Amino acid sequence: MPLTPLVAVPLATALSAGLIVALRPLLQRYALARPNARSSHRIPTPQGGGIAVVAAALAAVFLLAGTPPAQVVALAVGTLALALVGAIDDIRPLSVVARLPLQAACVVLVLTATGGQLVPDVPLWLERTLAILAGLWFVNLTNFMDGLDWMTVAEMVPILGALLAFGLAGHLPEEATLVAAALLGGLLGFAPFNRPVARLFLGDVGSLPIGLVVAWLLYRLAGQGGEGGLAAAILLPLYSLADATLTLGRRALAGEPVWQAHRSHFYQRATANGRSVPFVVGSVFVLNLALALLAAATLAVPGWTTSLVALALGGGLVAGLLRLFSLPAIRNAAT
Repeated sequence: MPLTPLVAVPLATALSAGLIVALRPLLQRYALARPNARSSHRIPTPQGGGIAVVAAALAAVFLLAGTPPAQVVALAVGTLALALVGAIDDIRPLSVVARLPLQAACVVLVLTATGGQLVPDVPLWLERTLAILAGLWFVNLTNFMDGLDWMTVAEMVPILGALLAFGLAGHLPEEATLVAAALLGGLLGFAPFNRPVARLFLGDVGSLPIGLVVAWLLYRLAGQGGEGGLAAAILLPLYSLADATLTLGRRALAGEPVWQAHRSHFYQRATANGRSVPFVVGSVFVLNLALALLAAATLAVPGWTTSLVALALGGGLVAGLLRLFSLPAIRNAAT
């Protein structure tokens, strides 16, 4: 199906935008996110745009895939289950004790249906345990990083665009390429409504299932992308991984409750330090494009040397942006 993913992008874009237009009055009435001390917005704004993103992506996949393989069906089930958990959490926040087991069950379902092994020299039980923990963390960090207008768009559109290109080049199987294209289209349909200043938020109903789908896509890239697949799968989400993991570690060392909402991510500190939202999300978008190019290099010229050099360069770029975000913005003195 060489052309099918290219059809999926505009199809999912149109479905997502159309669903948002239809659902927005209901979300405005029943799903308002009201500002609080940890919010980045100042006026009540409807959330739940993720309903349209997820529904459009799944519809495009099943309309175009014919009879999807079992792992895609499992992915769809896990995605819908996480969307339901997120929808409930958006309306009436769930405790960590309630959320984490449900999220873990979805990750286990998808991983079990996908199968395979990334590193044959590692015992399968150990790799699966680490993969489950990594998937669970990625689902949550995608949610944590969705705290600014256009932030998830700036993070995920370059990643999904790169995955689509890699799939068309033969580094991803057909079903994964189609899923990447469909989710890319769903986010593109949502993007105009979330641009600063946002008229609609994604909500947990969107961020959690998006995290699961992208984690699955990265797992498939790591397993079937050849020698450079694992490095490419690390490079693509490297900014999000670094921001969320370093922030969690810093909060844990400070004795803060890591499960509670906060405004201490690097991208949030950047706005607190005087940088505009368009500058922050634009910087993340450009960085992710650079990381995508480095990931492409690991696939085009496979080998340990290319992977290590690309990872070092990617790590340096990420560290530089995190450092910039943590410093006060330089302003012209006014007299």
